[in-house]
Amino acid sequence: MSKRNPLNLSSAPLKACADLMRQVSYRHRIHQVFADFCEMSAISISNAVDIGRREAREARYLQIASRYERSELEQFPRMLAHLVEGLEAGPCDFLGELFMGLELGNHWVGQFFTPYPVASMMARMNASHLTPEAVHELGGFVTVNEPACGAGGMVIAFAEALQSQGVNYQRCMHATLQDLDVTAVHMAYLQASLMYVPAIVIQGNTLALEERDHWVTPAHVLGGWDRKLARRAAAHRAAAAAYTEAAPAAPAEPLVPSQELAVARDRIAVRRLSSDQLALF
Repeated sequence: MSKRNPLNLSSAPLKACADLMRQVSYRHRIHQVFADFCEMSAISISNAVDIGRREAREARYLQIASRYERSELEQFPRMLAHLVEGLEAGPCDFLGELFMGLELGNHWVGQFFTPYPVASMMARMNASHLTPEAVHELGGFVTVNEPACGAGGMVIAFAEALQSQGVNYQRCMHATLQDLDVTAVHMAYLQASLMYVPAIVIQGNTLALEERDHWVTPAHVLGGWDRKLARRAAAHRAAAAAYTEAAPAAPAEPLVPSQELAVARDRIAVRRLSSDQLALF
């Protein structure tokens, strides 16, 4: 690894988390330690709320844990504590910055995470019209789609932009994030969960309408968002049917990525609502 390390100039929680990962990596490749930390932490949160997927994910957790000695495993909750500390200091893309600071991009075919200040600027530009009154007129909440989510920094920035305008993103925003890379999915899920963002995080190719797996955040489950999204999807279908009956036939146009994500989000919400995954809620 190069001696040039941006983390030397960054926050104390980031540096502390990176140091712990380096300690564990004396027997393991650091990119694997990073990926395992993200997945195990994501599973720990998911298993508290996503009943239908608990058994399979718990088996996966134990499979990952078996690679490490007890002294190494003891470092993982400490890493998570530093992540929580970093996010408590203010909205940020902690894991995206950690990924870049540890110079892991080469292993993941040159992945690059958008710097949070850039994401924040873009979010403020796109959310400038979303006042509390505007959100109320939209039905009480807005939906955000990120088809190549990385670590979820764009969605975190959008949530921060809403909050700065007096909109409670934890109640008035739902996010759908998707990425082909499974580690990015775990990163995004972990940060969205800790920020209490209502969200569905999908693993799969957005352009192919592919869903290999999905993760729902605690805010999604505890906020009853499966029902909210299913109701809105039904209303949209009814409106579309009424428009189709009244309008002359026109050739169908291909969906853009944000529409594809909306279709996937609604399909997942309806499927979850009709399954046994909400038994405890």
